[in-house]
Amino acid sequence: MTETVPPLLPAPAAPPEPAASGRLLARAAFLTAVLTVAGAVLGLLRDQAFAHVFGAGADTDAFLVSWTVPEVAATLLIEDGLAFVLVPAFSLALVRRARHPDPDPVRALVAATLPRLMFALTGGAAVLICAAPAVVAVLAPSLPRADLAVDCTRATATCVLSFGLAGYCSAALRGHGRFLAPASIYVAYNVGIIGLLLLLGRAWGVRAAAAGVAFGGVLMVLVQVPALWRGWRRREAVPALPAARGPAGKTPRALRFALVAPVVVFALSRQTQVLIERFLAAPLPAGAISHLNYAQKVAQMPMVLSLMLCTVTFPVIARALAAGDTERARRRVESDLIVAGTIVLLGASVVVACAPEIIQLLFQRGAFTAHDTAATAAVMRVYALGLLGQTLVGVLARSYFSEARPLWFPACAMLAGLTATAVAGALAVPAWGAPGIAAANALGITLTALLLLWGSGRRRTALSVGPVSGQLVRLLGAACVATAACRWGASASSSPLFALVIGASVAVVVFAVTARLLRVREFCLLFRPVTRKLWHAR
Repeated sequence: MTETVPPLLPAPAAPPEPAASGRLLARAAFLTAVLTVAGAVLGLLRDQAFAHVFGAGADTDAFLVSWTVPEVAATLLIEDGLAFVLVPAFSLALVRRARHPDPDPVRALVAATLPRLMFALTGGAAVLICAAPAVVAVLAPSLPRADLAVDCTRATATCVLSFGLAGYCSAALRGHGRFLAPASIYVAYNVGIIGLLLLLGRAWGVRAAAAGVAFGGVLMVLVQVPALWRGWRRREAVPALPAARGPAGKTPRALRFALVAPVVVFALSRQTQVLIERFLAAPLPAGAISHLNYAQKVAQMPMVLSLMLCTVTFPVIARALAAGDTERARRRVESDLIVAGTIVLLGASVVVACAPEIIQLLFQRGAFTAHDTAATAAVMRVYALGLLGQTLVGVLARSYFSEARPLWFPACAMLAGLTATAVAGALAVPAWGAPGIAAANALGITLTALLLLWGSGRRRTALSVGPVSGQLVRLLGAACVATAACRWGASASSSPLFALVIGASVAVVVFAVTARLLRVREFCLLFRPVTRKLWHAR
C-alpha cells in the first residue's frame, strides 16, 4: 500500500517556478554555501589563532568589548539593516526598469542614496573614534583594561564606513541576482584579521586583532568592486529572476525615515542582546566575556549555515512581492522555514552533545587551558537552546522586510525579546554566572521568534502558521532523539576528534530516521523516491 504524505500547506498549489530559474537559484545557493562554509572555517581559524596567542583573560576581554563595534556594524550594515532596505529597493527598481528602461531607475537609486550614505557613515565612524572612552565605559563598566579597550575600539570604529560600503555593494549585487562576490566578503574579512594577527600579534598584542578588523573591512569592499563595476558598465538584466508582471509602482525612496526606522530599530535591538551579555558579564571573573564569545561563535555555526539559503531567496521574495505574486512569496518563505529549521536543529544536536569535544578540539592549546574549555562548553550548550529561535527570526525577518512598506511589528517583537533577555539575565547572573546569561539570550530570542511566527499569519503574505509550526515541532522531537544518540556515540572514544566524528555521524542517521518516522514533509519527499527505486530493484 502506497503511503500518502500529507501536504504541508492546505492551499492549492501555485504554478511551479521556471526550471531555469530554479537551476540558477540552486547554483547560487550552492556557491553561497561553499563560500559561507569557507568564511565560517576561516572564522574558526581566526578564533583559534586568537585563543592560542592570547587565551582568555583581561586583555582578550578588553578586545572583545571593542569587537562589539564590528558586530553591531555587521548586523546593521551588512546582514540585516541595509540589506532589508536596499534589496527590496533594488528589486523594485529592477521591476520598473523592465518596463521603463530610460532613465535607468537603478542608476537613479544609486545616485540618490550612495552619496548620502557615505557622508553618514564617515560621520558615524569619526564620532565613534572620538567617543571611544565613553563607549567603553557604557559597554563594560569596571573593565580592568579599559585603556586597551579604548585603543582597540578606535581601530575597529573604522569598520562603520567599510562595512556600510560593503553592505551597500552586497545589497546591489544580490538585488541583481549576483551572489558570488557578496558571499565572499567574510572570507576576505577573516583573511585580513588572521594575517595581521599572525604578523603583528606578538608585538602589538590584541591591538593587532583590532587593526585586522579595520583591514578586513577594507577587503570586504574591494572583493566586490570588480563584480559591481562589470554589472554597472554592461547594465545587465537579472537572469536569476523572471521578469515581473503587473504594475511597476513608483520609484522607491529607499531611505525615507518611515521605511528605514523599523529596520534600524529591529537590527539594533537584535544586536543589543550581545551588548546586554557583555554588560552583565563585565563584573564576573576575568575571562567570562571571552568564554561567552567563544561559545557563541561556535554555537552559531549551524545557524549561519541554515540562513545561507535565505540569503539567496531574499531577492526572490522581494521581487515576487513587487510583482504582486504573494502566493509564490508565501510558498518560498514556508519552505525556507522548514529547510533552515532542519539544518539548525541537526547542528544544535551535535553542539549540545559534543560541546566539550568541539571546544577542546578547536581551542585547547597555547594559552587556552582545560578550565577555559570546560567553562566555554558549559556556556555553549546553553546557547544552543536558542539556535532555532535565532534561525526563525532570521528567516521571518526577511519575509517581513521584503515588502516595500514600513513594518513595525518585527521591531516590537525584537524589543519584547530584548526586554526578556535583560530581565532574565539580571536575575540569572548572581546564581549561574555566564551560563545564566546564555540562558537569558535563548529565552529572549525564542520569545521573539514565537511572536514573529504568530504575526506572520496576519500579513499580506499570510503563512500557514499551524502546519509550519507542526513541522517544526516534529523536527524538534527528532533533534532531541538525535542529541541523546550523538552523546552515546561520542562516549565510544576518548579522542575528541573521533568522538566528534562518531557522534555527528550517529546524529545525522538518527535525526533523518526519526524525522522520517515523524512524517516531516521534506524527509518524506526525499525518502519516497529512494524507497520506490529500492522496491523496483527487488
